[in-house]
Amino acid sequence: MAFRKLTNMTILVLILILILVITASSSKPVDTLPGFPGKLPFNLQTGYVGVGDMDSVQLFYWFVESERNPEEDPLLLWLTGGPGCSGFSGLVFEVGPLMFDYAKSRGSGTLPTLKLNPFSWTKVASMIFIDAPVGTGFSYATNPDSYGVTDTLAAAHNYQFLRKWLLSNPKFQKNPLYIAGDSYSGIILPILVKTISDGNESGGGGKRMNLKGYILGNPATDLSVDKNWRIPFYHKHALISDQLYQATKTNCKGQYINVDSSNAACFQNLQLVSECVRNIFTAQILEPNCFDAATKEAKAFGWDPSNLTHHNQLNLLLPNAFHHHTPTWCRNYNYVFSYIWANDGEVQTALHVRKGIKMEWNRCNRSLSYTYDVTSTVPYHKYLINKDYKVLIYSGDHDAVIPYLGTMTWIKSLNLSLKRDWLPWYVGGQVGGYTLQYTQRNYNLVYATVKGGGHTAPEYRPEESLAMISRWLAGFPI
Repeated sequence: MAFRKLTNMTILVLILILILVITASSSKPVDTLPGFPGKLPFNLQTGYVGVGDMDSVQLFYWFVESERNPEEDPLLLWLTGGPGCSGFSGLVFEVGPLMFDYAKSRGSGTLPTLKLNPFSWTKVASMIFIDAPVGTGFSYATNPDSYGVTDTLAAAHNYQFLRKWLLSNPKFQKNPLYIAGDSYSGIILPILVKTISDGNESGGGGKRMNLKGYILGNPATDLSVDKNWRIPFYHKHALISDQLYQATKTNCKGQYINVDSSNAACFQNLQLVSECVRNIFTAQILEPNCFDAATKEAKAFGWDPSNLTHHNQLNLLLPNAFHHHTPTWCRNYNYVFSYIWANDGEVQTALHVRKGIKMEWNRCNRSLSYTYDVTSTVPYHKYLINKDYKVLIYSGDHDAVIPYLGTMTWIKSLNLSLKRDWLPWYVGGQVGGYTLQYTQRNYNLVYATVKGGGHTAPEYRPEESLAMISRWLAGFPI
């Protein structure tokens, strides 16, 4: 009888494990995609992973195997910023193997055309692009209460996702693992890395993850530091005058956020600063601003960029408007293609998107039920410097959203030893940016600027960014 009970219990455990594996990752291969000519020349899988209570949160993902040596190359989990921006945005506009062909798509009257990105990070690594937190991209919840999420809960969901994904894809468990992301991922990512690190040390989270380090681009880190350095950045880039900068610095005492309401002089200076930069595209200060100065021209072009998320705009996006006007090019125009493409029924079928779940796909969902419960992740970085990790922090040096000045400030606050001082790095004989290298025992942090890069540096400087990540992953100086 005892043997029978044991056998029954064993069978039950095996069934539960099988159910866990099945629900953990429902992935399917994608061989072709509408808008791309022929078969995809890389291995792409898409699927869902259930996380949260009773797997009530279903996170959609895109997995691209390394185009070089997937058996040995690193595995990168990519977290797009926002919060609420789809993993597809990171894939198609930043570091993935596909990109939209603007010339062929513009005015075609058909589905936007895709082409290969010659500077994809999948040249050197396998990559998972996740739609997180819940409500992002094709991710959804099975009950309304599960749509509520916080910074810490988002990190917990990402941890559950990664653990279940590796359980369902055991051949990648031995590959070097890096967590990567940019923008608002600077808040979520360090929390996730700490969770993985603690789980590895305690042994309570199951099989140890082969975590080697993390990568952050133009990361939101300490909201007060990040924002406070915008005004010095404006001054350094000649967007405000010396006189206005000095007056603002004096009257605001160097603190430009959460200003005392009784400080009228400071408020007046800040209003003048705002007027100076009002028509600047802050994600890359050298590019046209689509949402303010270019709005009238965009409307003449046939659509209003402030209304890209509405169905009734689709008739304005396609052929006639394109034929009659040649507007000032704005990067945001490219984002229109992702909206049209990802909401196409044939595309969603090819991607194995579950039917009847989401009403509309948005590149960035700005209506999440989201609570910001972490204002600074500097304490997480200070915790992680005691671990054996290699870290890459990079900044597009023309980003005014998260200026490089603020990033360098919080890195200095970690009190690491400077191993290699400010030096240029090169691509094709030209300066690609500048680097600093810091260490503490077995913790190694490289900081790199990407010359000419914006808020999402690989989007603006793809060749330089691929060179940077390739050298860093290989253990070479950038």
